[in-house]
Amino acid sequence: MPGFTVAIVGRPNVGKSTLFNRLLEQRKSIVDDFSGVTRDRQYGICDWNGKLFNVIDTGGFVSRSEDVFEKEIRKQVHIAIDEADILLFITDVTAGITDLDDEMAQVLRKSNKPVFLVVNKVDNSDRQLDATEFYILGFDPTFFLSSISGSGTGELLDEITGRIPDSDKPENVEMVIEEIEDEDGNIIKMEREKNPIPKIAIIGQPNAGKSTLLNALVGTERSIVSDIAGTTRDPIHTHYNQFGKEFILIDTAGLRKKKSVTEDLEFYSVIRAIKAMDEADICLLLIDAEKGMTAQDVNIFGLAARKGKGIVILVNKWDTVASKETNTARDYEKNLKERIAPFIDIPVIFTSATEKQRIFQAIEKALEVFDNRLRRVPTSLLNEVMQKEIERFAPPVVRGYTVRIKFVMQIPTHTPAFAFYSNHPDDIKTPYRNFLDNKLRSHFNFSGVPIKIFFRKK
Repeated sequence: MPGFTVAIVGRPNVGKSTLFNRLLEQRKSIVDDFSGVTRDRQYGICDWNGKLFNVIDTGGFVSRSEDVFEKEIRKQVHIAIDEADILLFITDVTAGITDLDDEMAQVLRKSNKPVFLVVNKVDNSDRQLDATEFYILGFDPTFFLSSISGSGTGELLDEITGRIPDSDKPENVEMVIEEIEDEDGNIIKMEREKNPIPKIAIIGQPNAGKSTLLNALVGTERSIVSDIAGTTRDPIHTHYNQFGKEFILIDTAGLRKKKSVTEDLEFYSVIRAIKAMDEADICLLLIDAEKGMTAQDVNIFGLAARKGKGIVILVNKWDTVASKETNTARDYEKNLKERIAPFIDIPVIFTSATEKQRIFQAIEKALEVFDNRLRRVPTSLLNEVMQKEIERFAPPVVRGYTVRIKFVMQIPTHTPAFAFYSNHPDDIKTPYRNFLDNKLRSHFNFSGVPIKIFFRKK
C-alpha cells in the first residue's frame, strides 16, 4: 500500500522522539547504504521484516509550554488523525495517567483510525505492574515497552506491519519478466510493468508555486491558486497526453485556508508530500528562488532520495530574482548542491511557472530521469567497466590484508541498486562507496537517481 503512515502522538516528555529514533534505527544498516542523507527528527522511514512504512513524530512540533499545549496539540493530533493509517498514543508509566493524557484519549476515541496505546519506560517488573492502570483508557491493543532499551518494540512493530496490506499488482497492466545472472551463474527473475506511464509528483514547501506549475502544464485551472500558502487540500492527479508525451502529474497539497498559517501548515504539507512521493516515480522539487534551499527543502529532498525516487530540482519564481549577473544561476546552483551533498548528480532547472519559462524543459528532464531510473546495465558490461576502475584505484588495505572486489551485478530491484562481491565486505568504508557511486554515474547515466550500493561476501 503506498504511503502507509504511522503517527506518534502524546503529551510532551513521554518519549515520543526516543521511540521515533528507535523505530528508525531498525533500518539503520539500510539507511546507511545510501550515504549522505541526513535523518531528521520529525519524519522518516521504518523497515521491519521487509515492510516499509512512514513514521511521523508530532513531538517535534508541539510547544513545550503547558499553557499553549491544548491549542497546539489539538491541531497536530487532528492533522495526524486525518492523514495517518495508525496512531501510536504514547504515555509514560512513571507519571501515571495525567489530565493531558485523558484529554488526548478523548480526542483519539472520536477518531475512526486504529489507535495503539504505548506505555513507555516500562523497564522492570514494578513498572510492568504500574503499567496495568493504563488499561482503564480502553485502547486495544496496548503495548508496554521501553524506547531507550528497545524492549517490547518488536511486538509493536509486528502488530504495525501486520496491518499493512500487501501491495497488489495493478489491474489490466501487462507485465514482463526480466532475467539477470548472478555471480554463480544462477538466473534471477524479476517481474516488471511493461511500458509504465511515468508518475511525476510536484513537491515542495507551501506557496512555492506547485499548483501554478500544474496549471501552466495542463492549461486548465485544476488547482486553486492563491498567495495564501497551502490552499490545495488534496493531491490532484492529472493524466497528460499531448505532443507525444504521456505521464501522470501529482500535485501535492498544502492545507485548507486558515486564518493562522503557522507550524501546523508545514507539518501537514510534509505528510502530504510524503504520501505523494510514495505514489510517484519522479519528484519535481520546487524551491522558491527568493528563499533558496531551506532546511525543510533539504529534508524533503532527503526523504525522496531515501525512497529511491528520481529527483529534478526546479528553482521557481526565477523571474522575480532581481540580480541577473552572468554567473547568478551557476553560483546559485553551486550553493544549492552544497546543501544536498554528496548526492549532487541532480538536474537543476531555473523556472517561472507564472511566466511559463522552461517548464516544458523541466518535464523533458523529468522523463529523462524516469528512463535513468529504469536503466539496467548488463552484468558483463558492468564488470568490464567497473573492474578497470577498481584496478586503477583499489580499496584501501585494512589491518594488513588486501580487500578485493571480484564481481559486481545490478540487483533486480525497482530502483538502481548494485551488489559488489568482496572477500571483506564489512571493511569497505563510505569514501570508497562514494568512489564507486561516482564511477557508476560517470559511465552509465543515472543523473537524478539515487543509487544504492551493497557489499556482499564472495
